[in-house]
Amino acid sequence: MDITRFIAALEQIAPPELAEDYDAGRIGLIVEGREDIGTVCCALDATQRVADAAVRAGADMLIVHHTPLWNPVTAVRGPTAHLLRTLLAAGMNLYVMHTNFDHAESGVNDVLAARLGLLATERMTAGVVGDCSLDPEEIARRLPGGGIRVYGEVGTIRRLAVVGGSGFDPALLREAADLGAEAFLSAELKHSVARASPLPCLEATHYALEAPAMEALASRMGWHYIPDPPHVVVIP
Repeated sequence: MDITRFIAALEQIAPPELAEDYDAGRIGLIVEGREDIGTVCCALDATQRVADAAVRAGADMLIVHHTPLWNPVTAVRGPTAHLLRTLLAAGMNLYVMHTNFDHAESGVNDVLAARLGLLATERMTAGVVGDCSLDPEEIARRLPGGGIRVYGEVGTIRRLAVVGGSGFDPALLREAADLGAEAFLSAELKHSVARASPLPCLEATHYALEAPAMEALASRMGWHYIPDPPHVVVIP
């Protein structure tokens, strides 16, 4: 398929106008490669391991959630140079679906809610609240990549708020509480936010919360999914 038609199809899945303002210039076609798209790979992050796997798969397009070029590039060296050299040498396109995919229907938050079995869901400004019957242990079992941290006293949760990515914003926590949530699941919780939260906070990793949506997208579209969980060593 011609890349112009392919990108138009991607923009139907995750319309760029759904992205947060801070994503300006950081979504869409980040690295330009060949114009004819046949083999497509999908992953959460454009790590070197993912890029190497995409090359082995013969990918013309690699679709990821997080851009590897978050800050303006004023020098091309080190890991950035290695990654770009790999993509450019292979003629591979790199396309980023970030906060636009978070907010899209069947995007990050919807897939996360479905994976946890949330019912009667309502959309928040940047997330989903839904009914359930879950305890923290069951939530951890349903997410890839290990456990979660629990801040506050939590038993069986009857209504849960979920936000993929860094969602522990005081305004979102209040919004979730107003929608009847009994707990809030997201990533990158700050101590000061946890102390002031009106809800118990369940902290998972970005990978646990966002990788399921990229895997589901790949499955839906018939693309190759490349899992790349972070290697974490727990030191007692």
